[in-house]
This record gives sequence, structure tokens and C-alpha cells, in this order.
Amino acid sequence: METKRQQKFGRQIQKDLSDIFQKEFKMIFGNGMVTVTEVKISPDLSVARCYLSFLLIDDREAVMDQIDLANKAIRNALANRIRKQVRIIPNLVFFLDDTAAYAAKIEALFEGLVIPPADGDMPNRVTDEID
Repeated sequence: METKRQQKFGRQIQKDLSDIFQKEFKMIFGNGMVTVTEVKISPDLSVARCYLSFLLIDDREAVMDQIDLANKAIRNALANRIRKQVRIIPNLVFFLDDTAAYAAKIEALFEGLVIPPADGDMPNRVTDEID
């Protein structure tokens, strides 16, 4: 479980990374959009696990590779923003957040289910015992 300090630091990095991706590194995404869905910070605040979700991007793995190649520049841009607030600039590790795709898959499975209607002939224990 994360401490309040980790959560607060994670929210700040999430906000700053979102801004960095929208303003400074938008060439990586082309016409697509990126969302920083969650940032989890290690207890010593030295590693930030960043979960990214993409819209209007077909080849997510290629974009993740480009982000990994630009990791040092992204960390440097983050350092310029939070340098006076923290002692250690965390190492950034990016992961693809496929929660939305997983939810859509589960929803499709539920839509494909055929559930027969309940029988109306089932005895009702309460009324049958009274009669």
C-alpha cells in the first residue's frame, strides 16, 4: 500500500507527464492522444511506474518503443519541472495500460451470453408451506 507521500508525488508526476506529452513530445503520437492513467512510486521515490493509455493509435507497441527511446529526454523535461520540489528525480518506467481494451473484451463476452428466462413454474417455498 502506498503512503500519502507516494500518492501525492505520483499525482504530481502524472500531471506533469501529461503536460509534457501534450506539449513537448506530441510528435511521437502523431494525431493520437496519450493519457497517463496512473503513476505508482516506489517507497524510496526513486522509480516511477507510469501506465499509459492511447486513443486513435493503431500500433501501440511502436509508440511504446519510441517512448522508451525518448525516456532520457522525457525524464529531463520532468526534472526541469520538479527540480526544486524533490531531491531525487525518479527513473521512469512506462507500461501500456490495457484496462479499457480488457473491459471492452469482457463487455463483448457478456453481450454474447444467452441466458434463458427463469421458469415461472418453480415452487415458491413460502406460499407452498402456508397452503
